[in-house]
Amino acid sequence: MPVKIIREVGKDELAKVYIAELEKGQIEFAESVQPPLTRKEKWVIIISCLVGCPARCLMCDAGKKFSGKMTKDEILEQIDYLVDKRFPEGKVDTEKFKIQFTRMGEPAFNSAVLEVLRELPIRYDAPNIIPSVSSIGPQNYMKFFDPLRDIKNELYGDGKFQMQFSIHTTDMDKRDVLIPIPKMSFEEIGEYGESFYVPGDRKITLNFVMMEDYPVEADVIEKHFSPDKFLVKLTPLNPTGNAEKNDLSSALDPHDESSVGVLVSDLKSKGFDVIVSIGELEENEIGSNCGQYVSV
Repeated sequence: MPVKIIREVGKDELAKVYIAELEKGQIEFAESVQPPLTRKEKWVIIISCLVGCPARCLMCDAGKKFSGKMTKDEILEQIDYLVDKRFPEGKVDTEKFKIQFTRMGEPAFNSAVLEVLRELPIRYDAPNIIPSVSSIGPQNYMKFFDPLRDIKNELYGDGKFQMQFSIHTTDMDKRDVLIPIPKMSFEEIGEYGESFYVPGDRKITLNFVMMEDYPVEADVIEKHFSPDKFLVKLTPLNPTGNAEKNDLSSALDPHDESSVGVLVSDLKSKGFDVIVSIGELEENEIGSNCGQYVSV
């Protein structure tokens, strides 16, 4: 059954958010391009795997309510809708087709994500597909992470898979405040990365949303993670209702990358690749950036 769209927000030439109705409640999924790149050069779709999210991270609006897991078909219907809309002839004719499991819901909480990953290569005529799984690293979920590694090795070799752990601070106590669920320790994430990464893979991303009073220390990162297998991504805090409610403020000025220049230099001196990821600020107005939720 086609997904039931009840509202669209945004611009075709930049980013759009789609609000859809399921029996369990409303979900959101999104798409974006990255000017000056065209959709034929890079197309990113951002889909949901839960109806809301039970993690309730302090900066994320998607956790305001949680109504359950999505089925494999409900996840695939989001992708089907966008593929049919943008490439009605059936072939996803773009140089990079990235599918991010990051809009609503921690992927590890839903094993249907694994089923979707197995089906993507046979369901879509999309030779340049790159799935991207971003996780806060829930504790005791190796029943998800071990099969994820196996699926990556079987179906998405040669750098066609992106794994990300969203950590946000190297202060363990403050990490527990930001992400108030039991989580994998840095040691556990590091050990998993050692088993996950094989030569030819993309390095595993350690994502830090840079926030005032939530430190990120290069020495701590170096202690637990190998720069041969991990890279570091620094992003600004996007404007969300929860960020405002919880008095969070960005330590990365989206108009000035040099605001994190010292940290970038420290990380690079330790051998880490570093990405300072600042998207199109207009997406904040659309509500398509990470942590934002149009249906609030």
